[in-house]
Amino acid sequence: MENGAVYNETTEPQAKLPRRLFGCTLRHLRGWRLPTKVLQAILSLLAVICEEIVEDCIRCGGLYFFEFTSCSAFLLSLLILCVYCTDVYETFGEDKVQKVNSGAMLAIGVSFLLASVVLAATSSGSAVEKAACVFGFLASIAFLAEIAIKRFHSWKQNVDRRSENPGNTQSATENQPLNKLS
Repeated sequence: MENGAVYNETTEPQAKLPRRLFGCTLRHLRGWRLPTKVLQAILSLLAVICEEIVEDCIRCGGLYFFEFTSCSAFLLSLLILCVYCTDVYETFGEDKVQKVNSGAMLAIGVSFLLASVVLAATSSGSAVEKAACVFGFLASIAFLAEIAIKRFHSWKQNVDRRSENPGNTQSATENQPLNKLS
């Protein structure tokens, strides 16, 4: 017994995951999610760039509101993209990340749509302001489309689950009494 054979370790050491470049991975952005997230960031950036190019404005309130909204949307979309692509996703957990993502995408989409409408109503009609409006509308559509696609997929999964389990049927064997008299 002194050789230690009885007291061998009972658990295997946990294998270390291979190191990733800067801790980045795209495994949480499969299918339609990665192109949607990238499109949101690009359209938001284009809206910010077009808004920043505007040299003069007659009624600047709409332009300032659009500037705040487009810049905030761009930064938040980059932040959420970073959360999906790094180890922060596992730290917070899938449920929390999904809830924050859904709330943020809805808020950004609605505020971007509102800011685009306000900019379109208050713009002086320059080509750059029109381009900013177009990119603003496209970005708001991209943010709201993610919510719509996600809802559609969850609805489709619920329908598929219900069709697999049709519920209680009267002719099923498990619904018959155990002591059935013949």
